[in-house]
Amino acid sequence: MINIIDKVNCCGCSACVSICPKQCILMSADDEGFLYPLVNKENCIDCGLCEKVCIELHPYDSRVPIKVLAAINKNEEVRLKSSSGGIFYLFAEKIINEGGVVFGARFDENWQVVIDFADTIEGIKVFMGSKYVQARIDTAYVDVKKFLNEGRKVLFSGTPCQVAGLYKFLKKKYDNLLSIDFICHGTPSPKVWAMYLNNILDGFKRTKTIQFRDDNRKYLHFWKKYDESEKAVLLLGSSDKNPYMKAFLSDLILRPSCFACKAKSCSSQSDITLADFWGVWNVNPKMYDDKGTSMLFINTEKGLNELPSEEYVKYANANYEEAEKYNKACIFSAVPNPKRTIFFEHLQRTKNVVKLINKILAPSIVRQYVRFIKSIFKKLQENQHKQRNLSVDSRININIDEPEISEIIFRNKNNGWKNYQMSIKIKNKEK
Repeated sequence: MINIIDKVNCCGCSACVSICPKQCILMSADDEGFLYPLVNKENCIDCGLCEKVCIELHPYDSRVPIKVLAAINKNEEVRLKSSSGGIFYLFAEKIINEGGVVFGARFDENWQVVIDFADTIEGIKVFMGSKYVQARIDTAYVDVKKFLNEGRKVLFSGTPCQVAGLYKFLKKKYDNLLSIDFICHGTPSPKVWAMYLNNILDGFKRTKTIQFRDDNRKYLHFWKKYDESEKAVLLLGSSDKNPYMKAFLSDLILRPSCFACKAKSCSSQSDITLADFWGVWNVNPKMYDDKGTSMLFINTEKGLNELPSEEYVKYANANYEEAEKYNKACIFSAVPNPKRTIFFEHLQRTKNVVKLINKILAPSIVRQYVRFIKSIFKKLQENQHKQRNLSVDSRININIDEPEISEIIFRNKNNGWKNYQMSIKIKNKEK
């Protein structure tokens, strides 16, 4: 039976849970908030299937893409709502129009992330955009197999380890399956994410009535904007100020297996690998406008045949060596932050993860001093601006008695593609 001795050897793909004929394995969260298989030994029949489908025990070989492309969806509206160039939507739309089913990551009712399926154009919209939290598989693998055996075309999208886990579970290739993964930096802790959102909502509950100027930046780590049409507060924070994004990008809150990933170098068996085309401004400036450009690794002939038409996509050929030069995560695993262990030790004893992240990732004394001096000059400039334009001081009073989250976008591209700006919309709970 599957037995996780070192947590670096489990990516949480859930293939073992899905394959178990006695359903005696469940995924259970540890103190860090990551899911690991837990076996009911009394019901186990020692069939060994759980070990056979484990990608940590039996990883696939690395590959080199047969073709590399830079790509931009010509539909600007779709592109704006997507993480990079908006190409995933076109693949999904094509599958739906052929009567197929699309699997992707969406938020559940608690704003955690789960792999789900949709068979309508409207349904696939919730899969658009990045979600920097590890997604639960739940019954996704079993559902994929069911649809495939019914003869329906299926598009499965997920992290490389989830795609690899799917193929291990299926145990054979299906002509009616198209798989898409993405270049993965690593999967952050769902527990940290839940605590982070709770901290934001608690801030609103304590404040009750929010009063702010258009240029006020004091609330937590966000800019605040007011959406009159929805009577909602929109919080906007870039990665250099947003604690959650700082923790993610500094490799502080990633799953242990992400530091020794077994699904790098296109080894997941996916037909297509999607990613932000970092460095495209150097490789091909004509494909860069700061609105997002997709990088496509075409790994199989099936993937090549499924490419959307040039009627809908602007393509440019790219070189694999150049692409990997600016996208190291396609080959190399993340390196654990040296403060990761102490962070998770303190996490068990705190309710305010925002303060903990800021404390753990606090800059050196010299950097703090430089920031302090810069903040003084910035305040002086703002005061001068206020004196010249008194309309900035107009205040808005908002009553948020029972705050709830109505929208989360990890990569809000209104202020540029590279910004990693997160936006969270808060409004009063509907009664």
